[in-house]
Amino acid sequence: MTAPFFTSLAVVAAIAISSPASALEARRADLLALVDRVTWGRTSGDIAQAERLGTDRWLKEQLHPVANAPLPEAVQAQIDALRISRETMAQIAVAMEAQNKAAGKLQDPTERQNALFGYQKTLTDLKQQATARSLLRDLYSPNQLQEQMTWFWFNHFNVQADKRDIRAMIGDYEDQAIRPRALGKFRDLLKAADLHPAMLRYLDNDQNAVGHINENYAREILELHTMGVGSGYTQKDVEEMARVLTGVGIGFSPDTPKLKPEQQALYVRRGLMEFNPARHDFGEKTVLGRKISGKGLSEFEETLDALARQPATAKHISSKLALYFMDDATPKLVDRITTTFLRSDGDIAQVLEVLFKSAEFRASLGKKVKDPIHYAVSAVRLAYDGRAIANTAPLQGWINRLGQGLYSRDTPDGYPLEDVAWSGPGQLTAMFEVARQVGSNSAGLFKLDGASSTDQPAFPQLQNGLFYSSTQAQLGAPTKSALAQARSPAEWNTLFLSSPEFLHR
Repeated sequence: MTAPFFTSLAVVAAIAISSPASALEARRADLLALVDRVTWGRTSGDIAQAERLGTDRWLKEQLHPVANAPLPEAVQAQIDALRISRETMAQIAVAMEAQNKAAGKLQDPTERQNALFGYQKTLTDLKQQATARSLLRDLYSPNQLQEQMTWFWFNHFNVQADKRDIRAMIGDYEDQAIRPRALGKFRDLLKAADLHPAMLRYLDNDQNAVGHINENYAREILELHTMGVGSGYTQKDVEEMARVLTGVGIGFSPDTPKLKPEQQALYVRRGLMEFNPARHDFGEKTVLGRKISGKGLSEFEETLDALARQPATAKHISSKLALYFMDDATPKLVDRITTTFLRSDGDIAQVLEVLFKSAEFRASLGKKVKDPIHYAVSAVRLAYDGRAIANTAPLQGWINRLGQGLYSRDTPDGYPLEDVAWSGPGQLTAMFEVARQVGSNSAGLFKLDGASSTDQPAFPQLQNGLFYSSTQAQLGAPTKSALAQARSPAEWNTLFLSSPEFLHR
């Protein structure tokens, strides 16, 4: 690989695609570009499905996916074997809480240290299981848009898994709160995410009680989850929202806490989520000019309903969706999808349909820089084209190295969505190194943890049928020239995975 080739990659602003020789080729190029944007990266199966159904019907099926669409048998078997798939979050979290308490009671310092180390190791394993399950679905689910939107919404309602015991809850948060609602009504998603124990723990609302107000969660609900920065809410709204949130927390004990007779009917327990009326401020509040009488947990739920219908929320969410899928959406397009959000009562699929069918979106295809997870997942999807990997750890490592590890963003705002965040010289240099690792060997993707057998294949065959049928015709002259100079299949792979055509979607 020559330095000039890599230097040219760092400054390329758009993909160089040869002009189609016919209208038919142009339509196919458009379809392939749409598949790249809507999925985690093209595979021969996705392309065949899109060509068989046609663009409109294929897009409709992605926007309205069949629930529990089957995964390849080998992939489903891996998911089914995970503890997070066999036990509920409540079972896991309660067991982990008991393990932590038991470790803390040990008198011998060495025994206590070893027990606490085992506790932390188990929590880390639970996080790894959630990451593996998420990546396997990204790689192999036929509901590709749902998986993309699951990532988007997790990032929007970000939770950092390594805080306290959230690693025991993170898989359920993604799987049960976010994924089923990723293309539904925003209001339902908002309530499911904001009432989940992982979120309550992450933003310290389990420490928010009458007389001991904690404003962390209230501020992030207004600033990040709904209306957005500078949208008109005040510090007083934050304070009043925090009062609404008092008493909403987590309960590990199966027993109802001791309550006054008049409070007992207001106590709510849903899994680990607990509303304790003894910790709630029942005084009247006013949020955004709306008076809220003291009624208990319903105050929070009704306030979230109202926030979901705010015009500022519609604008904030629509702008983020446009940024995620386009990066350079015009104000007029954002206004159109905002109008759809309000008219449809926050129907995410309807909002995306307007976005995807816009002329501006179609013109943007092939020009958006891949962020790290799109880059790494699309590389594996292209390289092995549906073949089930046995170990996601190498893929996790690549994503972590590129700075976008799952459940690892330590601030509530989530990872940045702008192209500029992932297209600087330093980021591209890291991508080139990952390209070398992906292209040179299979890196343990087909090797079970601890197995001594040889990993097969030795390295991916990127010059495969998928490449010749869907990618070769899109390569620009500089990339073709660079690939022609490759001295080995592994070097060819590295060059292709570093090309502007692959770095964009």
